[in-house]
Amino acid sequence: MGETITPQELQALLDSKSATVCDVRREVDYQADPRTIAGAEWHNPEAVDAWAGQLPKDRPVAIYCVRGGSVSKSVHAALTAKGFDVSYLEGGLAAWDAAGK
Repeated sequence: MGETITPQELQALLDSKSATVCDVRREVDYQADPRTIAGAEWHNPEAVDAWAGQLPKDRPVAIYCVRGGSVSKSVHAALTAKGFDVSYLEGGLAAWDAAGK
């Protein structure tokens, strides 16, 4: 996968069940709006080193935050450094909602 994916590309991954999807919004953002994209599991972005080992390395990982900015980029960098094939959702959950997903 590339560094970023579109809402449509993420939907295709969800439909094919071919990727692990992680919600990496900051805890305060997640608590304010705890809904997630179906099939995603929330992980605290500030604790990426603690939970990264739980992710399977044999399949791609898609992550998203609120707007696809600094949080996604920092988690992307951390997971890439650990050898994961990871992409983040362009525009984050806001883009997912805007796309009617």
